[in-house]
Amino acid sequence: MSILEVSGLVVDIPTEDGDVHAVQDVSFDVREGEFFGIVGESGSGKSVLVQSVMGLIPQAKTSGTVRFQGADLLALDADGLRRKRGKEISMIFQDPLSSLHPQYTVGWQIVEQIRAHERVTKEAAKARAIELLEKVRIPDAAARFDAYPHQFSGGMRQRVMIAMSLSLGPAMIIADEPTTALDSTVQAQILDLLAEMRADLGATVLMISHDLGVLARVADRVMVMYGGRRMEIGESGNVLGSPAHPYTAGLLRSSSFNSAPGTPLVPIPGRTPSLLAPPAGCVFQSRCPDASEICGSRPPVRRYDDGTEALCWLESAPSEPEAPVSELPGLQPREDDTIVEVSDLSLAFPQRRGAPKTVLDGISLAVRRGETLGLVGESGCGKTTLARTIAGLIRQTAGTVRFDGADTARLSAEEWRAQRRKVQVVFQDPFGSLNPKRRVGSIIGDPFRIHRAASGAERLRRVQELMELVGLNPEHYNRFPSQFSGGQRQRIGIARAIALRPELVILDEPVSALDVSIQAQVLNLLDELQRELGLTYLFISHDLAVVRHVCDRIAVMEGGRIIELGDAEEISRNPEQPFTRKLLSAAAPEIPRIPSARELVATFEGSLRDAGRAAS
Repeated sequence: MSILEVSGLVVDIPTEDGDVHAVQDVSFDVREGEFFGIVGESGSGKSVLVQSVMGLIPQAKTSGTVRFQGADLLALDADGLRRKRGKEISMIFQDPLSSLHPQYTVGWQIVEQIRAHERVTKEAAKARAIELLEKVRIPDAAARFDAYPHQFSGGMRQRVMIAMSLSLGPAMIIADEPTTALDSTVQAQILDLLAEMRADLGATVLMISHDLGVLARVADRVMVMYGGRRMEIGESGNVLGSPAHPYTAGLLRSSSFNSAPGTPLVPIPGRTPSLLAPPAGCVFQSRCPDASEICGSRPPVRRYDDGTEALCWLESAPSEPEAPVSELPGLQPREDDTIVEVSDLSLAFPQRRGAPKTVLDGISLAVRRGETLGLVGESGCGKTTLARTIAGLIRQTAGTVRFDGADTARLSAEEWRAQRRKVQVVFQDPFGSLNPKRRVGSIIGDPFRIHRAASGAERLRRVQELMELVGLNPEHYNRFPSQFSGGQRQRIGIARAIALRPELVILDEPVSALDVSIQAQVLNLLDELQRELGLTYLFISHDLAVVRHVCDRIAVMEGGRIIELGDAEEISRNPEQPFTRKLLSAAAPEIPRIPSARELVATFEGSLRDAGRAAS
């Protein structure tokens, strides 16, 4: 029995440039009690679809039907939708910090939601809120009831959001990228918690994610979206194990866990189509390796005997393009060629009350020239602090950091200025690290200006060379960061970091927020730049599949200490420390590729709504 039935949904969002056709004729159903996943690249229409279901896009022009437990949500007025939201359908947003009000305690916010929908006393609502916080495993829930959002870690804030979503006993929970920025252990805890709530309370879960490994782990069925359309839908194991649509196959090829370590990844070429004027035929045609002339017309829905449906003209299995082969030789790291040597490094931050908090505790580490050293661990273990200390952005309490043999603590201001040319940082959030009011040409040209390395026409020429080197159109140097995609903004940050040909580049979660295809492009770019320019990377990430793929060695951090260090493949296969084994076991497993013997049973031309009617 279906709890949610979406038929022929169309969502157009008015903008100054015209209507954005964000969702185009999408039909699907979510069965009662199941875990339903929606996957696709940024801009594919996933979030717009679920937000329109919840009535959270007030200016949107919608058509079609969205039936929840028999009632058409699109036909309800504002009061009717308000009664449904929270009490019958709840939502967990991607960023819990921005979803929770910073000026109110987490307990008050849960109580406020309960009392907005039910006539209960403050005492009864508080008791229920504490019980929910205990259920989602918030330690010492009664005491933490009066804590503010900033006093919780990212994983704990997400637990609070889950508690809030469960506060009214909803029949369905919609989770929009709930684990994107979380470490593998916290991510596993959140997924296990959602599964537990589903089992205990009988709730249905609809989750949006761009992480195929996460959905393969938890979803019963998966819907793949691209360009506002439903490209493929079916049982999770069938869709992700043996995709019927070339786009799904392209997403899987882009994933690092499906490629041998050190080999180039296979990103989907090209760019997503403009939804202001989407193509009349297949929206994936311009990027599809299997495209033919017929793809210029609207593709049919093909249904197979295993229940999989694909919006595609292709009758055979998607092709498998070969991975690119790098023609540039890599610089082979040598143990006796150390670029950074950290010895007994400690760092403690003073606190208003109590003793100073130790963040780094006696760390010793060597980074070899030309290698990629991975730094992994849970949030708060000191990864970023260690990287910033090596970069000279934070001064250590004790110990030494030697760069090219020189003790950085003894450098004068002028020597530090020269040192900045040798060490650069690429930050996690490409948009937050770029000034939105400055043009990209100026941002990339800053190192030349600050270090007086080039000016005028020479600076412009070198900026455009850098843009071309990282795969950006040099003609776009006058654009602002907001006019670029997430992957392009990360390329801008990389171009700025390599402008002065540094010896060491610190990469702090450079691909964690990117879609798998864009992630593959950025990782391939980093590999090419390392080979071409002889760069050394310190690579911080919580994605163990990415770290294993790109790194020569891995250092595992726990509680401000390095507890394990060694060859990336060896640590991945035979970890010595219990904590390392815990990290690896929490990571999303590889998606098994299953050769399919599926057979075509029906083809439906016209709209997906027609296909749905035929099926019923």
